[in-house]
Amino acid sequence: MARTLMDALASLIFNIEFGDSSANSTQIQEPVLRNRFLLQKPLLVKFLAGATVVALLAAIVPLRSTSAQSVYNGPFFPYGAFSELPKTRIALRQGVLEVAFAPGSLRLSRKEIISWTRISAEAVVAYYGRLPTPVARLLYVPVSGGRVNGTTWGFRGPATRVLFGRNLTRADLDTDWVLVHELVHHGFPSIVGRRNWTHEGLATYVEPIARAQMGLIPVEEVWRQLVVGLPHGQPRNGDSGLDGTPTWGRTYWGGAMFFLIADVEIRRRTNNRKGLQDALQLSVASGGNISEEWTLDRFNALAARATGTVVLEQLYDCLKDTPRTIDLTGLWRDLGVSMSGRQVRLNDDALLADVRKAITQPHPISPELFSTAAVERRNVSASPCSTFPWIHRR
Repeated sequence: MARTLMDALASLIFNIEFGDSSANSTQIQEPVLRNRFLLQKPLLVKFLAGATVVALLAAIVPLRSTSAQSVYNGPFFPYGAFSELPKTRIALRQGVLEVAFAPGSLRLSRKEIISWTRISAEAVVAYYGRLPTPVARLLYVPVSGGRVNGTTWGFRGPATRVLFGRNLTRADLDTDWVLVHELVHHGFPSIVGRRNWTHEGLATYVEPIARAQMGLIPVEEVWRQLVVGLPHGQPRNGDSGLDGTPTWGRTYWGGAMFFLIADVEIRRRTNNRKGLQDALQLSVASGGNISEEWTLDRFNALAARATGTVVLEQLYDCLKDTPRTIDLTGLWRDLGVSMSGRQVRLNDDALLADVRKAITQPHPISPELFSTAAVERRNVSASPCSTFPWIHRR
């Protein structure tokens, strides 16, 4: 009995602590701050720190509930139960999104929810150039309240569960970002090691851009979110680099800051011919998705091939181990972004205004993306941070 219990705990700990290398698992709370946590994780952490067996049982017993709702609302995606539910198949570019509803009533009709689902999925497909896998799963679970919470896994194929508030209205959905964020996860490989900042940072950065490119939100809203959110990603006293500081701010907004700087620098070096989106489109076309386990070096090499630059490799070497403060004031000045109260002002005369505009413009996948392009040579004797004008050591 003790061995069985410990084996169950070890499996649970592995999936929670390391699950993002084979399955991304998050639960959304605040639309602006993107505060996420895993159910039961605080108890498991206490146990690992030396808590009593009571804490262990408190973490495991709820998982053994046999109620119908717990089948769909547990800590992992219910692949078996999902297969038994009726499904709506949404045909998308090079793939199908299978949508199912767990039992329960909703204020919105399923037709309205499917319509919103299609629009959100099409925004992600347009950004990546295709659906990342031939088949993806989406499960809606009715819950009390009026909010949307999302969780995504990749263990047995990309799958997202959305806890869908019974009181939600169509107006709520028209401004909601959760589903796009979760579907962005489908198109990024599970990175080996404790680098959850790559998964959450990318989804935090790409989600508003994909929605703006689809015309779902104004361009100003993209930059407002970044101006408000990115300061949460700056290193604090005692922090290490991105790889060694798995805090909420560094994971979501520090990761988002990494990908914004990468995007801007790629465009700066290529005279705006290439960007981060090119790297992600080639990655998806090459089989990169949440169900595949890649090293970060593999993704960075593919990004170099797509963009002709070593920006991602250099930026990672710069930020992985050392806490470095980003000069956001200078970055916003160069991009032509400023805030007046809660309103964003965009300056088209700014140094990198064309880069800012290109980031949020629709960017269909180009046939030349698959051609072999020359990649810039890296000066290995120089500091990896020296080419990024907005990065300073803390």
